[in-house]
Amino acid sequence: MTKIKVSNLQHKYPNGVIAVSNVNVEIEQGEQVSVVGQNGSGKTTLVKHWNGLLKPTQGNVFVGELDTLDHSVNILARKVGYVFQNPNHQIFAASVRDELEFGLINIGLDEEEVNSRTNRIAEEFGLVEYLETNPYRLGFSLRKTVGMASIIAMEPDVVVLDEPTTGQDYLGIKAIRTAIKKLKDQGKTVIVVSHDMPLVAEDTDRVLVMCDTELIFDGTPSKLFASKEILSKTNLLPPQITSFTQKVGLNIEGESVLSVEEAEKVL
Repeated sequence: MTKIKVSNLQHKYPNGVIAVSNVNVEIEQGEQVSVVGQNGSGKTTLVKHWNGLLKPTQGNVFVGELDTLDHSVNILARKVGYVFQNPNHQIFAASVRDELEFGLINIGLDEEEVNSRTNRIAEEFGLVEYLETNPYRLGFSLRKTVGMASIIAMEPDVVVLDEPTTGQDYLGIKAIRTAIKKLKDQGKTVIVVSHDMPLVAEDTDRVLVMCDTELIFDGTPSKLFASKEILSKTNLLPPQITSFTQKVGLNIEGESVLSVEEAEKVL
């Protein structure tokens, strides 16, 4: 079980820019969390501390019992898998098979288990026909799928998805939402960095809102989208169904309708 604990975190880049200021947050094993905010708010900088890609310049980040200041990405990645927004920053192998196998070999699995997991994850993500293909011969959407599958195959306790639906078509988004649900059912912690508000509203249970390097909200999607103050400050737009139900007066005070199914129940 891997708990993430962030205490008084600050991160200053070498050029002097402070990207995260005084963030305190705890995420329990099995939670489904979104991290949202405008570009430059600090959300990606924050989550990159959770597998050691970035180190605190002040404060501490604990992944389970491990202080990230004292451990390498290689060690932390066994607990926290990070799927990059741009798959070109992650993918490097000559074939999809090699890409899926690399992390499994790196964590010390034997050949039989590597083959078993590779075949299973390829089936789950619809990649079987591409196993011998160079990932860079695939379109952007499929490359993102390869990157996600390669991380999920390692079965870390925590999976961070950075803008998973960007560049994805309907079927790609459907596959991602199915994968998130499966990870949730397995008791994994799923952390989604996203501008996709329907994904945030319907597929996660807790939202962290970053604004100007600070964490300004930590609560449910329902409460977030009911807060005119937070939405105005961050320029976040609620899902269309939420906006509609607010305009016609279907929301309970302090809460929001987040899906068409919820709207039907209210009606």
